[in-house]
Amino acid sequence: MSDSEPTSRREFLRRSAQGAAIAGAGGYGLLAFPEEAAAAQPSGRTLGKEFDYDISKLQRTDPKLIQFEETGSIAVGVKKLRAIAVAADDRIVVSGERVIRVFDKTGAKLQDISCSDSPRCLAVAADGSVYAGVKDRVEVFDAAGKRKAQWDRAGKDAVLTSIAVAENDVFVANAGGRIVLRYDRAGKLVKQIGKRDAARSIPGFIIPSPYFDLAVGRDGVLWVVNPGRLRLEAYTFDGDFELAWGEPSMGIKGFCGCCNPIHFAFLPDGRFVTAEKGLVRVKVYSAKGEFECVVAGAESFPNYTVSQRGTSATIDLAVDLQGRVLVADPLAGAVRIFMAKKTA
Repeated sequence: MSDSEPTSRREFLRRSAQGAAIAGAGGYGLLAFPEEAAAAQPSGRTLGKEFDYDISKLQRTDPKLIQFEETGSIAVGVKKLRAIAVAADDRIVVSGERVIRVFDKTGAKLQDISCSDSPRCLAVAADGSVYAGVKDRVEVFDAAGKRKAQWDRAGKDAVLTSIAVAENDVFVANAGGRIVLRYDRAGKLVKQIGKRDAARSIPGFIIPSPYFDLAVGRDGVLWVVNPGRLRLEAYTFDGDFELAWGEPSMGIKGFCGCCNPIHFAFLPDGRFVTAEKGLVRVKVYSAKGEFECVVAGAESFPNYTVSQRGTSATIDLAVDLQGRVLVADPLAGAVRIFMAKKTA
């Protein structure tokens, strides 16, 4: 996380009281995870122990549901590991403090790209160009690491949290503006997607904290997490709302807390892999959004869940062509590799 992350989280929580209340109406508001509530308090003040929510039982996953196993890791050697993406040739790209670092699929370091600030999100185009969300703007680097472009600021309150590159378009999630921005490949803004519009049955995004992810599916549909509604939503490139899946639940099949999932990616066959914060777990859902199995349960991330007040760090994930789930674990300073069990 960047040094400004706690302030950013407090700002999101204060500005999103209404969104958090909606999430809480289902019984899963901020108090489900005390680190969210603590972040919303004025400096030097925290909630008492009576507000702690005991999730110890939920930190144990039924072994029958875990159909992946950890097979290795890559020590990335960057400060404040933040984001991960995979290139078309399975190169692994991560970001840290003012740097983007590139590895081959075996974990051998290939390249460092210097950045003006710490990228919060990454995407790699088919030609190897790297798109990085740096604060309120997009920076573009060619496959050799040379900066090709720096786009205009996305807005006064922009916080860029996710990027997806299609053949002719680049989609950027702006958590600060609670909107998805569609650009052409040259950086010209084409359309805004997701603004609440009852006439078009567009629900609008609820974003209580700066986690807002998107990706383009194999079917050419834009998938976006609506974190405050605890679900994923599908849109056409023109911004028409298509469908949604996901449900609020403390159980393994649903998403809990104020705003989950925080990240997702697609397996090669089109299934979803999701990552959550608070109760940290990585899961697989079918292409229709039906729960299938667990990649890694909360017990795989003890440093994140033993003390809910102890960290504001979160994981990110990506999937390579082999179907390996790559989890960027900032507390471990590594990309952890999970593969489907042969008996699964």
